[in-house]
Order: sequence, then structure tokens, then C-alpha cells
Amino acid sequence: MESMLSPHDALASLIWQIELGATEAIGDAPINRYELPEKVAKPAVVPKTEVKPAALTAPSLGAGVDPVEVARAAAAAAMDLEGLRAALGAYPHCDLRRGARNLVFSDGNPAARVMIIGEAPGRDEDQQGKPFVGRAGQLLDRMVQAIGLSRGAQAPQDAVYITNVLPWRPPQNRDPNAEEIAMMRPFVARHVGLVDPAVIVLMGNISCEAGLGQRGITRLRGQWAEAYGKPALPMFHPAYLLRNPAAKREAWADLLALKARLREAGA
Repeated sequence: MESMLSPHDALASLIWQIELGATEAIGDAPINRYELPEKVAKPAVVPKTEVKPAALTAPSLGAGVDPVEVARAAAAAAMDLEGLRAALGAYPHCDLRRGARNLVFSDGNPAARVMIIGEAPGRDEDQQGKPFVGRAGQLLDRMVQAIGLSRGAQAPQDAVYITNVLPWRPPQNRDPNAEEIAMMRPFVARHVGLVDPAVIVLMGNISCEAGLGQRGITRLRGQWAEAYGKPALPMFHPAYLLRNPAAKREAWADLLALKARLREAGA
């Protein structure tokens, strides 16, 4: 029966099998396991480097090359948002980019006083190339609209600017690992520096880990902190609120705290 998988889905499936520990491909020639061992023809030996698809083989870093240092240098060289986007697109050391359809960079008004940093793209974001466009994104839009903000607003005082810690969707929507977060942190820091918002909202545990170096969103939410040199307010991720509607009460309190902070700052 002919496979119905698209090339993208087939690639994502192969990546997932490799992550589960698969190291060998099935040979083209069938083998009769019931024959005596001496009668079984040995399959041709294929070097392991040929078994792996070229698209999944990470570039060699070379001795002593630190991918985080490479990320810092690339991020620091970006003089504007377009340059930062290009630097992310050219960064070769994060394997997540190999299974993603699109680089998800940002949405909203870069002049906004509020910068929202989420975790990682999901399926809808990966398809459209924009952050927070699925069900969680629709809830986020309603949340910020409740305090007079919008990602589509032209006036900076009414706008929000949205990005994620990771610009590529992880396979099966798994959580990013520590190495992936560490590689992307310099790009996020430079992103904040270029946008220069008045405040940052850290949506979810991954965003808190990248910005604050700690997790525990239930404990961290609603407590103002500092991330990337800016006042930062940890909040529940909208996806969490969809799974736990009772937590919307705390989220509303956090939104009111954000509104009060902006008012104090003269927004």
C-alpha cells in the first residue's frame, strides 16, 4: 500500500525514530531466519554514515567549538531584527531546524512596550510561520485585549510584540532540552535588546528557564523579576489555561498587574 505520509511527516517520523534510539535501517534483501546460519547470505555491510540521511547529519563543530559561543557571536553581530532573523536561519547547530517547516520569528509591533516570550512553536505556528496562532494564540489575543492591548495595534502603547524561546517546532511538540534552550538564549537576549520593551511577559516554564534560569511557573507566576535586563512577569502559558480553566483567575490577576505596571510607567 502506498504511503500517505508527506515528505515533511516522513522526515519528522524518521527524526523521532532516531531520538528513540534506532541506529540501523532494514536491508533491501529479505533474509530467511529459519535457514541454518551457514546458509544465510550475509547482507552487504553498509557504513553507518551512509544509513543516516544527509539532511539529518549535524555539521561537524570541530574540536573545541562551542555551539553556544557560536550563537553568542551570531546574535551579537545582528544589528537589527532582519539581521537577527537571518542569523537564526543560518545557525546550523540546532537540529530542531531540520524537522521544522518554517522558522517562527515574531509577530506584532516591534515598537510595543510589552514583549511576550513564549516557549516553542506548535503545529499551527510551524505551518504559518508565526507565533501563537493556534487555539493558545487565540486565547492570548483575548487575554491582552482584555487590558486594552493587541498584536495588531499601531500605537506602541496599545501593542504587544510576540516571540518564542525556540523558533523551530520540536518533534511531537516535546519540551526543548537544556542544550537547545542554551543555544537559543543568546538570540532571545539579542531580540530583547533590539526591541527594547518596557516590560517582558514570560509565558510558561521554558520561557522562565531561559529568562530566569528556573522553572516552577505555579510558584513564579505573578512575581515581578528581571530577565534580559528588563522587568519580567512570569505567567501561565495559554495552552496551560486551556487544559486548566480554573487557573484563568490567577492569569487575570497577572494581567491586571501588567496593566498597573504599564500605567505606573506612563503607558
